[in-house]
Amino acid sequence: MSLLRPWLARGIAALALLTTASLTLAQTPTAAARPRITVLATGGTIAGAGASAANSATYQAAKVPVDKLIAGVPELSDVAVVKGEQVFQIASESFTNDKLLTLGKRVSALAKDPEVDGIVITHGTDTLEETAYFLNLVVNTDKPIVVVGSMRPGTAMSADGMLNLYDAVVVAGSRDARGKGVLVAMNDEIHSGRDVTKRVNIKTNAFFSQWGPLGMVVEGRSYWFRLPAKRHTANSEFNIDKIDALPEVQIIYGAGNMALQMYEAPQRAGAKAVIHAGTGNGSVAGYAVDALRGLRSAGMVVIRSSRVGDGFVLRNSEQPDDKYDWVVAHDLNPQKAKILAAVALTKTSDTQELQRIFWEY
Repeated sequence: MSLLRPWLARGIAALALLTTASLTLAQTPTAAARPRITVLATGGTIAGAGASAANSATYQAAKVPVDKLIAGVPELSDVAVVKGEQVFQIASESFTNDKLLTLGKRVSALAKDPEVDGIVITHGTDTLEETAYFLNLVVNTDKPIVVVGSMRPGTAMSADGMLNLYDAVVVAGSRDARGKGVLVAMNDEIHSGRDVTKRVNIKTNAFFSQWGPLGMVVEGRSYWFRLPAKRHTANSEFNIDKIDALPEVQIIYGAGNMALQMYEAPQRAGAKAVIHAGTGNGSVAGYAVDALRGLRSAGMVVIRSSRVGDGFVLRNSEQPDDKYDWVVAHDLNPQKAKILAAVALTKTSDTQELQRIFWEY
């Protein structure tokens, strides 16, 4: 019996090693099984760099190229086959209509590619919500599109970009994310691109949705709790492939003691619509009503929104919208209302149709 013990011990050790290797292979998805994700980089804080690790709010945005962003998160290869493409390298406050169109058309082309299962867009946080909503309106696909950014550059202590990017790739590669519209993955949460907005400028929990997030990402797995109710992506009547220009839309920010010259500026700029970011329920000061009515009489569409973070504007409350032929933005904040107005005006300037669109999207 003693002569058999060394052989038996070696056999048991070999069997254990083989079992461990088999389990490891079973738990690690092959390249063929992993989703194929394209990361489109546009710049922003997630690609930023500070002078030292202590600089979390003072830094230069849009410095790190997409290949280095991807290489900085080696765990991405565990969950997806990832390719990168540099579309822009800018801070997001510099996004223009032309850049929205360029990005949207590239996303649409990738969404049609059978070799692409999902798309991630790295973006500066300042206008991330506008881009996410724009794509939500105009890209006709059910493939996951996830917009992601960070509040701290990768050079900072407790930088959030690495985990945010990892989570975004996880969501973009999830079958459960299909058909849910354009999503935003930030701070472990999954938000609808329609609802989400940036409310804080120096904290990592900067993005909120007044109706709540759609889900969460925890340790490489997405969990879902609600669905978006408004029309989007594959169910949208708008198509980026047919849009080559966006009409000019401007915002007038409501406050006490308004200067009426502000109401003249959008018309001089050739705007087709103006978003009035009123106080409270989209209120318009009594002395400014005639100025807005004058804009409408001149052919400009007037849309009442609110500068208040949450809630929505009630039609014919505060102002007789039917009488003045104005549109209300429902629950969209001024910057989101501006995006929807620009997209909608590519198809119609009829105020009844525009109001329908604001209810549905």
